[in-house]
Amino acid sequence: MTAAAHDESSCFHCGLALTGEVFRVVVDQVSRPTCCRGCQAVAQTIVESGLTAYYRTRSELPATPQDSRDALRGLGLYDMPEVQRSFVRSVDASAHEKEAAVLLEGITCGACVWLIEQRVARLPGVRAITVNYAARRARIRWDSRETQLSAILAAIDALGYSAQPYDGARADDGLRRERRNLLWRLFVAGFGMMQVMMYAVPVYIAEGTMTPDIEQLMRIAGLLLTAPVVAWAAMPFYVGAWREIARRRMAMDIPIAAGILAAFAASAAATLRATGDVYFDSITMFVFLLLGARWLEMGARAKASDEQERLVKLAPAFAERLDRFPGPFTPEQVPAAALRPGDLVLVRPGAAIPADGVVLDGEGSADESLLTGESRSVWKKPGARVIGGALNKHSPLVVRVERVGEESVLSGIVRLMDRAQSEKPRIALVADRAAAVFVAMVLVLSVAAAGVWYVIDPARALWITIAILVVSCPCALSLATPAALTAATGALYRQGVLVTRGHALETLAKATHYVFDKTGTLTSGEMALVGVIPLGEHSVNACLRFAAALEASSEHPIGKAIVEAARGHGGNAAVAAANVPGGGVEGRVDGMRLRIGTAQFVGALHGLPPPDVLALVSDEVTAVVLGDERGWIAVLTLGDTVRRDARRLVADLHARGATVCMLSGDRPARVQRLAAELGIRVARGGATPEYKVAFVRALQREGAVVAMIGDGVNDAPVLAQAQVSVALSSGADLAQASADVVLVGDRLAPLRVAAAQARRTMRVVRQNLAWATLYNAVALPLAAAGLVTPLIAAIGMSASSLVVVVNALRLVRAEGGIDTDQDRHRRLVAQSG
Repeated sequence: MTAAAHDESSCFHCGLALTGEVFRVVVDQVSRPTCCRGCQAVAQTIVESGLTAYYRTRSELPATPQDSRDALRGLGLYDMPEVQRSFVRSVDASAHEKEAAVLLEGITCGACVWLIEQRVARLPGVRAITVNYAARRARIRWDSRETQLSAILAAIDALGYSAQPYDGARADDGLRRERRNLLWRLFVAGFGMMQVMMYAVPVYIAEGTMTPDIEQLMRIAGLLLTAPVVAWAAMPFYVGAWREIARRRMAMDIPIAAGILAAFAASAAATLRATGDVYFDSITMFVFLLLGARWLEMGARAKASDEQERLVKLAPAFAERLDRFPGPFTPEQVPAAALRPGDLVLVRPGAAIPADGVVLDGEGSADESLLTGESRSVWKKPGARVIGGALNKHSPLVVRVERVGEESVLSGIVRLMDRAQSEKPRIALVADRAAAVFVAMVLVLSVAAAGVWYVIDPARALWITIAILVVSCPCALSLATPAALTAATGALYRQGVLVTRGHALETLAKATHYVFDKTGTLTSGEMALVGVIPLGEHSVNACLRFAAALEASSEHPIGKAIVEAARGHGGNAAVAAANVPGGGVEGRVDGMRLRIGTAQFVGALHGLPPPDVLALVSDEVTAVVLGDERGWIAVLTLGDTVRRDARRLVADLHARGATVCMLSGDRPARVQRLAAELGIRVARGGATPEYKVAFVRALQREGAVVAMIGDGVNDAPVLAQAQVSVALSSGADLAQASADVVLVGDRLAPLRVAAAQARRTMRVVRQNLAWATLYNAVALPLAAAGLVTPLIAAIGMSASSLVVVVNALRLVRAEGGIDTDQDRHRRLVAQSG
């Protein structure tokens, strides 16, 4: 198909049907539709590289995305920086080590994940690869000096899977196509099963009284109806088995494919001989049940990874880029993937912010709930940072872009969730090794059983062997952990907990000691107004208004805290305010000459001795005084406030039998007072980073499993020493978060939910592993003894995998969830209604 003859209902680049949002690209001065940002970016690069002849000379559109990618790989376009810009990020300063998200198609079980990871990890230059089984997404890190992305994609293709740069729209389309294809196969198997039953049931009812010619007719009808089921509907099992055999890897598709083909071959031979039993009904039902279980599992897996997929799709497809600001400007609609740092964008009310940046103009609130877990909208004004994917709820904002693509906070969150779901805890690694050994044992057992039964009863040998092959379920062992981790991490993220390491939940479930940093963890880490002590005729509100007027333009933490505390009390900024370094601020408010700052600075204005109350102020707080030319007006105290949810968290951890400790570099007296206030029995002040590490090591030598909670800034050594590390992080820091668990919304309460969910998750994992082990321990001996028919084996095998996934779905809702404003509002509405 030439460029001029292109049909507007399909993608100009890859040929897929246009089912959603359309992305335009200009080729030969004609606007052409593409199905996603990836195709748009590649097509634009082809044009800009002077290779438009590719479109003019091709005789037809590629039949599949694979064909499209093969053509592109010949051009080497996936290795071009222009194409990689939207989905590849540089990991190191030299920009040689890169990381990309890749969409995978054709994965059917945990063994597929193992195969891809093992094969690609051995490629020269590949530093790491992790596959998120639930989301069908792989993250690959490689050194561009040793290998290219196209070579990595080719290696994955050689394994029999489809791989392409990740794009949310393409992922949705691929999932729809995969589900539609599986549904058609399920329909063919179901239809064949029903029709075959119509011919098999009369034979069973006749119990040998049917004439030979009619019985043979029934056999032939069963053969013809079963052939499409075996040849087409069951094809995924053959492909999977051949893939594993070619790579000398044992996996569940091998015994399944062997059972189907052996049963069909034996039944076909009996049909050709016009004598003997046939099991066409069992074969078709077996394939139908397996495909049905796989289809249900696909839906359950999609539900488990729903939270992560919602995050991936938060970023808008287009942005309105401004040609200049300030001054008259003209918005230009461009793909969000085309934005670069420094670009200016207009974000209209109701639109999603296209990239991380800083507000230059406008004020309004932004809904960052899906990104930070904070249910309240955040007010944005000039100078405020915004996160790509957040929703602008009110007035228009002009934003200067700072981070785009893989460098954005949103991509950082998804990347960390991918890592957590891809990395496997110790119990999962043991299960994977056991699954591989188990498949080999099943094949050996089936051969041995065939030999034994051939001697005992040759007529039953084949069907017993098939039952053994069919009844085995190593997939349940492989699915036990990934399904649970995917469901649990998605549920925790909705509660403001970002799990970034695969071992985190397993370790957190066993934690015996929780060690907290003080400043920035148990306390807010920011200066806040503690109290106002009037010393004259003015009220507290009046004193606060005077102080805020003087500090209105201050950048000092004390000044900011006073202004924040006075918000809503009215008043204007001081006239002719002047900052005196080391002293304070002087200015005129309501005609009065006022000063705020140190007692010496303010006292110089009126010459009176310091107020007596200053001697009574605790060293826990910082005191500033306010005065005029007549004398002292007030003393204002400021300090680092305790987080409001700290007390409840400490009490809850104690109630669960855990030991809570506090380590801080602050003065010992302050640390001990805060520990007494929160009910923490073990507290150390004046602790250096070296002391903190030694303290944790001492606990570990005594057998403790330590969870260290810090602010993620200056606690790196002790966080690394602990078995599991938890950090509080603001949204801007998420992309660089290195802790095992990140409390996204700067609240401590989610840690309580994380601890409870970790215990639930490991309980579900153990239940899944126990179920898979028990099922096989019972089913295999029964099958070897001839007590399980192939049909019963098919039902049991399908049910086993499905039980594991359904059990994991219980984790989709986090236990002990946090009460948000939205939750309380919904309850009030329900009660009033």
